[in-house]
Amino acid sequence: MTHLYLARHGETEENVAQILQGLMPGHLTARGREQAAELRDKLVAAHTAFDVMLTSDLQRALDTANIINDGLHLPLSPCPLLRERDWGSFTGTPITIARSSQMPDDAESVQAMFERAKRFITYIYKVYHNQSVLAIGHGLFNRTIQAAFAHCEIRDIPRMQNAEVRHIAIDHLPAQLNSSTQDAISAD
Repeated sequence: MTHLYLARHGETEENVAQILQGLMPGHLTARGREQAAELRDKLVAAHTAFDVMLTSDLQRALDTANIINDGLHLPLSPCPLLRERDWGSFTGTPITIARSSQMPDDAESVQAMFERAKRFITYIYKVYHNQSVLAIGHGLFNRTIQAAFAHCEIRDIPRMQNAEVRHIAIDHLPAQLNSSTQDAISAD
């Protein structure tokens, strides 16, 4: 059985300002660094055994992963598949403005996010089969991974808090993932 633990990065200045970060690097707040340290301490205290840690290559996730890894000492690999949704020209826009506007054409579509999530799950299953993986990512994309695995809508998955972790046990690839592309083996 493959165990995937999805964690969201710590709070950022951009979270506090309520803007769409998308592919922006993001800057952890003091609270965000504390959240990452608290998650690290919980994982260490729970004696959760991980084989590897993957992280989005966006700075807010990398910073969170490094804080967590201070206590776990795992092999740490950046994984571009874990990036947050690309909001296109909405990147950096206040959430309140974005909610009342039409999604720009240059934003990553929900379908594209689902395809990327399916590639990530297939990658985890094939490359880290029977291992335990801690993956540090982003709220919306982590929910997309869970929705792709559960074969449901993103809105059916509860929002993730900063530095929250969720577990998916993968004993086989669900039918909706078996048709994922051959390039799932490459995490690029």
